[in-house]
Amino acid sequence: MDSEVHEVGEMVTTTGDVDVVEEETHFNSASAQILISKIMVCNRDLEKVKESINDVEKRLTNIIDVLSKI
Repeated sequence: MDSEVHEVGEMVTTTGDVDVVEEETHFNSASAQILISKIMVCNRDLEKVKESINDVEKRLTNIIDVLSKI
């Protein structure tokens, strides 16, 4: 059974963007599933970025180690 939420509110992101939620917005379990899927994709992308940063940090450390021996 889908439930609906009817509220007027404001969502503010960490970047300062503001989205106003319209009155009579129908938020149900299907909407929640879409948002959860988007969150999962973002988390996967974030993990890939973290791995790339870690790889670059290791390469920089290796380069600095080599340079320090010269």
